[in-house]
Amino acid sequence: MAAWNSASLAWLVDFDSAPARSASGGRIGHADIERVRTTTDFFARLDNQYGGGHARRSLVQFLRSDLAILLRGNYSDETAASLFSVGAEATLLAAWMSYDAGLNGLAQRYFIQALRLACEGDDRLLAGSILDAMSHHATTFLGKFREAANLARAARMGTSSVATPTLSSVATPTLTALFYAMEARAHARLGDASACDAAMSAAVREFERRKPGEGPDFLDYFDDAELGHCNRDLGRATHATTYATQSLGEANGEYLRSGFFATMVLADAYLDQGEGEQACQAALRALELGEQLKSARCAAYVDEFRARLDRLGNSRVARDFRERAAEIPLWRGDNLAQ
Repeated sequence: MAAWNSASLAWLVDFDSAPARSASGGRIGHADIERVRTTTDFFARLDNQYGGGHARRSLVQFLRSDLAILLRGNYSDETAASLFSVGAEATLLAAWMSYDAGLNGLAQRYFIQALRLACEGDDRLLAGSILDAMSHHATTFLGKFREAANLARAARMGTSSVATPTLSSVATPTLTALFYAMEARAHARLGDASACDAAMSAAVREFERRKPGEGPDFLDYFDDAELGHCNRDLGRATHATTYATQSLGEANGEYLRSGFFATMVLADAYLDQGEGEQACQAALRALELGEQLKSARCAAYVDEFRARLDRLGNSRVARDFRERAAEIPLWRGDNLAQ
């Protein structure tokens, strides 16, 4: 985490100090950049549908071979900005997939590498998004909640109209809402209801300002589910149910893993309200939804529900659920190959 804190601070105070580059390879042009972007989009679709454990190794091989060759190539300053930005996006995806596969140390290294590439490409919005992703990782898997809140705050501060030199580097309302939501999740895990409420209110306010199609495109998955997580973690089961239900109602099926997360939050919230039968029905829907996902993050949600399920003891509802869930690989933990 010390490296992460240094990276976020360096980004805030010295964004323009990119490392020098060499130009030892062939001439790089627009077609090369489009190939990287198309390849990254392909792996992103696989990640959304099958989890980070599915094709992570193939993406890493692409980064080590094809992308590395391009970065060592010969290109103009204008091309460089686009090349380093798409390289940062590809590396960020490798970080997410490693995180999703439970390879947390590797994910941290990819996050920092992606941040450096975004800075070299002078892509402030992408750099802020990377800090936000680091915040997500710190909250949900590393247990570093204060650091997570600081990372999300740094992302927001570094993309505000005060901090950025041009309008194009100012975060859209949707992106700012995400930064506030990630900060809220960290505060919720800390049990700081006041700070969490303030961040959630700001997230809602920004989200209501969004305009259709304003982007960025990679935020298409972002919705009410994040606030459902916050309310679940604060013990506000009714609010968590509301937000999770809204999220599922707006889902289009494209982001399978996100739908799984929202459904598991709904199951947790039902259990917290004492609605065991509804909770088990929701959990079964989630397990079936995520049956083909190879994801340590999904497994963590299952483990959290498993712990909550103990409240039902050996009741009929719990017995019936366990009998049906035993047939599903995600409940058994059989599908976590990396």
